[in-house]
Parts: sequence; C-alpha cells; structure tokens
Amino acid sequence: MKHFFIHTMGCKSNQFESAIIMENLKNNGLEQADDIENSDFYILNSCSVTHKSDNEAMYLLRCAKNKNPNITTVLTGCIAQIEKEKLLQNDFIDFVIGNDEKLDLYKYISTNQRFCAGNILDQKEFTKAKLNDTTKTRASLKIQDGCDNRCSYCIIWKARGKSRSADCDFIIDQINNFSQNGFKEVMLTGIHIGQWGKDFGLTLFDLLKEIEQKTTIERIRLGSLNPPEITSEMLEFLKTSKKFCPHFHLSLQSANDKTLKSMNRFYKTDDYLKLIDDINGTFDLPFIGSDIITGFAGETDDDFEITVKNLEKSGLTQIHTFPYSLRKGSIGENLPDQNPDSVKNQRATIVKEISKKKLSEFINKNIGKIHEVLIEKHPDKHTKNLKGLTRNYLSVQIKSNRHDLFNTIQKVRITEYKNGIIYAEFEE
Repeated sequence: MKHFFIHTMGCKSNQFESAIIMENLKNNGLEQADDIENSDFYILNSCSVTHKSDNEAMYLLRCAKNKNPNITTVLTGCIAQIEKEKLLQNDFIDFVIGNDEKLDLYKYISTNQRFCAGNILDQKEFTKAKLNDTTKTRASLKIQDGCDNRCSYCIIWKARGKSRSADCDFIIDQINNFSQNGFKEVMLTGIHIGQWGKDFGLTLFDLLKEIEQKTTIERIRLGSLNPPEITSEMLEFLKTSKKFCPHFHLSLQSANDKTLKSMNRFYKTDDYLKLIDDINGTFDLPFIGSDIITGFAGETDDDFEITVKNLEKSGLTQIHTFPYSLRKGSIGENLPDQNPDSVKNQRATIVKEISKKKLSEFINKNIGKIHEVLIEKHPDKHTKNLKGLTRNYLSVQIKSNRHDLFNTIQKVRITEYKNGIIYAEFEE
C-alpha cells in the first residue's frame, strides 16, 4: 500500500480542499502517513498571498526530496495555478496540479499526468465537492470560489478565477449531512463568500435565511467579509438567529482612506468604524477580527499614523497583520513609491502590538461571563485539559478529564486568563 503526506498552506478554503484530497486518496487505496520519510507521495497545497509563502513552498518541496529522495512531490494550490508548467523545470517537483483539478488528485498521479492546470479564468461553475471527514470537531463547508475584485495588492483572482457559487440546495444538503454525522458547528468558507449568489441573482443574506430555516445544525460561522457586505438588515437578522455565532472577520486592509483607494478597496474608514460600533452594539461581546496590510505602495508615515489612530480607537478584537508583499502581475507591482521591507516590517510590528493589547482587553471582558462551549473531540496536547470554543471564538480550557463530554456543547464560566490560556469551569 502506498502512503502520502500532505502539507497545507494558507486559507480555510485550502484546508477544506486538503481534506477533500485526503478523502480522495484514501478512497483510492492510499494511506496517510505521519511523516515524510515513510511516504511515497508528498503533497503540498500551496498559498500565493505573499512572496514569502512562494519561497516557503519551494523550501518545503526541496526539504521533502532531501529527507526522502525516493518520494514523489506533488505541488498544487495557488502557486501551481499561477506559475503552471514551468514549475516542472525544478528537479524537486514531480507533479503540478491546478486549483480545480486538485479535488480529483488521484486521477493525475495514478496516470502519471505530471501537469494539469487549466485556464481557471474560463471556469464558470462552482465545482461541488462533498466532504465526509468526521475526525474534526467543527466542519468546514466551501460555498464559493474565486473573486471578482481586482485589489491592487492581490493576484489570487488569477489563481482562483471568477466568483462562482455553490447552489443553495447543495449547501443545505451538506450542512444537514454534517449535522446527521454528529457535527454541531459548520464554518462557511470560500475565497470571497460575500460574493456568494452573485452569479445567480442572490445574496449571502438570502443563503443565511435558508440555512436558518432548513438546517438542523446548531452553530454557523462565517468566513471573511468586506465591510459593505454586512448590512444593517443582515445584522438584525443575525441578532435573532439561533445558529449564528457572534464572530466576524472583516477584510479591512488599511485604516486610511488614501491607502484604501490606492488598494482598489471601495469603502471608507469611517463607514467601517461605524459598522464595528454597530456590531458591538448588536451583540454581547462579539469577536471582531480583521486584516491589515502595512507598507503598501505610497503609504507614508503620516498615512500610517492615521491607520494606527483609527485602529486604536476601533472596537476590533484582533488584527491579523502582515507587511505588503509585492506580487508579480498585480496592479501594485507598477505603483510608485514602494516602501522598503524595513519600513513594512516596522509598521507591522506596531499593528501587532495594538492587536495584542485589544485581544487581551477583550479576553478580560469575558472573565466571569457564562458561555456555551463546544468541547473538542480531543484534549489539549500539552495540558490534557478539555478544550473548546465559545460562540464568540475564544478557545478555553477546562481542568477536567471527562471524555464523555467530547463533541458536546456545555455551559461554562470563564475564570482566568493566565500564561496565554483562558480557563473556564463548568456552570452548574
């Protein structure tokens, strides 16, 4: 029996697709290995958001060949889709499989078809993929692929194609299938889920209303959204939803209007600051995450200072930040006044400190509060405590060895935040 080892980089869509790949390979007689040394295939599901991720992918593939010279390396994901057949010029890469083709990976490696990555920009329909994995506590469901935006900093539209949506009936069936298989929670993911339904005249709000009425799942989470995609009407609906978890991730990218315009982001800072206030006013302690890119082309010290002040006064919970990475083929590649890496990294460090402070403040606000927690199917590897996730996205630990509570929803009271761990006790 042949064995495979898979490494996943990047977004939740990639994580979902890697789970599909694993099921596809297992259904065709391959077995998953715990290490590269005992594997016949090394599969890298790559990300191309930054040049750092590109470099990391090449490093991982070289390392796999060094550790096991006989291993067959398979590169898939966004790098494979963008760079295509020329990647096979590297002696440490044996197969290059595109983003759409990877869902049927076994077909290519079993027929020795070393390259397959079609023109994804011609892809007009969402490729449906069913996932039956029950090893995890929380399920993910990819409901959309591609992106119709042309943000200056980004090339992912070249790797993922035009926005394409799964149809509503497919999504409802998949969520109910997860529920029937014991899942309590599903994360709706995609490349730009806020564009769901655009290709057949519906909106994400329409889908959420269908999910509320027609599924038996207990908890639903949403992937990243652009600020204009969250309307006041949607917020009012989510407030009354029995399934929605008050956990938002806003794709902001900057907190300065000049920089946002240069990035081709079509909203203003004041508008999304008001949205953040509205979310905080609608829910009790919602988790509001965000993305911020530092050092984009043309961002001056004064521009960045405005971003800092706006982030500090915002009601955000956490800020995922990274230095701007110039991507070949993007609009940003040709913009003037590129910032040096030292400036980008220095600014990222400042935003990370703001995020650290905000997250700590948010956690402390939750101490003493009662929350519903979905207990993981496995205890914490280090402490052996039960661990779980609150509806508002806090990972907590309970000093208990009651394995009978795995995959159940329990009421707990958060008691302490110590050494990076949030502790809770069962509420009687």
